[in-house]
Amino acid sequence: MKVLKTSDIEAKERGGGLFKGRVTVQSVLDSDDSALRTNLINFDEGAVNVFHTHDFDQVLYVTAGEGIIATEKEEIRITPGTFVVIPAGEKHWHGATPGSSFSHIAISIRGKTTF
Repeated sequence: MKVLKTSDIEAKERGGGLFKGRVTVQSVLDSDDSALRTNLINFDEGAVNVFHTHDFDQVLYVTAGEGIIATEKEEIRITPGTFVVIPAGEKHWHGATPGSSFSHIAISIRGKTTF
């Protein structure tokens, strides 16, 4: 068993072309010996990621701020306490609104992200 507090998990800046603006990731479970991935993703005000897809289902749980989740057909504002279920293959993006920082927990299995 492992018990973690958010304040004890190192926040690492994330780049690589997927993100626009400052984004940090706090890895709760993201090791090569586990199929399950769980990360806390923190977006500075207005920071977002670009349209992308996954070859796996993904669940987001909003923990702080106000964000946006969008597909090619719709854009929805999301706030703390909201779950988002993104099916494998669905083109989407998410991130903070222009006036707010935003954090969510991302839960998925290990797989490939394409952008």
